[in-house]
Amino acid sequence: MDVAEASDTCTTLLDELESAIITNQEFLETVLLGVLGRGHVLLEDVPGTGKTLTARSLAKALGLSFSRVQFTPDLLPTDVTGTHIYNERDRSFEFSEGPIFANIVLADEINRAPPKTQSALLEAMEEGQVTAGGDTYQLPKPFFVIATQNPVEMEGTFELPEAQVDRFAIKAAMGYPDLDGEVELLRRRAGRDEQSPSVETVLDAESVTALRQVPETIRVEDDLLEYMAAVTRATREHRHVEVGVSPRGTQRLFEIARARATISGREYVTPDDVKRVARPALAHRLVLTPDARVDEVPKPSVIDRILDDIPVPTI
Repeated sequence: MDVAEASDTCTTLLDELESAIITNQEFLETVLLGVLGRGHVLLEDVPGTGKTLTARSLAKALGLSFSRVQFTPDLLPTDVTGTHIYNERDRSFEFSEGPIFANIVLADEINRAPPKTQSALLEAMEEGQVTAGGDTYQLPKPFFVIATQNPVEMEGTFELPEAQVDRFAIKAAMGYPDLDGEVELLRRRAGRDEQSPSVETVLDAESVTALRQVPETIRVEDDLLEYMAAVTRATREHRHVEVGVSPRGTQRLFEIARARATISGREYVTPDDVKRVARPALAHRLVLTPDARVDEVPKPSVIDRILDDIPVPTI
C-alpha cells in the first residue's frame, strides 16, 4: 500500500465513522492517528458522549476482533489477562485467555480499577504479550488499547500512574456536539429501529497491518527531527512542569507526525504536522508542579506556549 492509497483508505474510514458518530472530524482523525502510529488511545470525557460507540465502530470498520473490559474496583489482573485452569481429564493446567486477547481492547473507565489491575495492561501495551505462570503468550496482531475515563465522578477512582499514561500515544476528548449535531443525532435515531448506530466493515486485519506500515515510509528531514527533540526537551525545563516528556514520548511524537502526513497523502512531514499533533501526543505526559496544579494550569496550554517559543524550521 502506498501513501496515496493509504490516504484514500483513511478518508473512507473517517467517512464511515462519521455516519455513526456525531462529533467533529478532528476527534475521529486524532483517534485514527493513534491507530496509524501503532499506539494506544486514551479518551477522556463526560459519560454519554460516545466514547464506547467510537471504539466499537472503529473495530467494526477496521474488520478487527473487539473486546470490552469494564474496569471496576474489584477487577483482578487475571480477569484481564487470563488465568490457568486445571483440566481434570488431562490432570494439567491450561491457560484460559482473558478479554485482552483481541485486536482492539476497550478498557472502559480504566481509572476505576486499582493500580494492580491497571498495571496488568503495561506489558501488553508495550510488548504485545502477556506473561502468566511463567509462560509468555503473544497477543493478536494488530493489537491496540482504547481506554476511557471520565473527568467527573472521581470518588472511587484511581488516577492512572505516569508510567501507564506514558504508554498512550494519543489522548483525545470528544466534547459535546453543537446544536446542529445534536439535532442530527435525533434525526438519525428516528430513522432506525436500534438504539445504537452501526457502520460497515471497510478493511480486514491484513489491510490494517499494511496501512500501519505506510507511515514507516514517510520522510522526515533532520531539521524536523531537531525541532521535535527541542519541543520535548523544552517540556522538561518549563516552569510549570515537574516531569516533562520522556524519550518514549519524543518517539511517539515522531510516529504520530508521520501518521498525520500519511492521512494528508504526503510522503514527508511538515512543521504543521508536528504542531497539529503535539497537544494530543504530548500534553497528557506532563506532570505539573504543585503550584501549577493549584492554579489549574491546563497541560495543553503549556505545549502551546512551548510551540510558540521554539523557532519553526523551514523545509
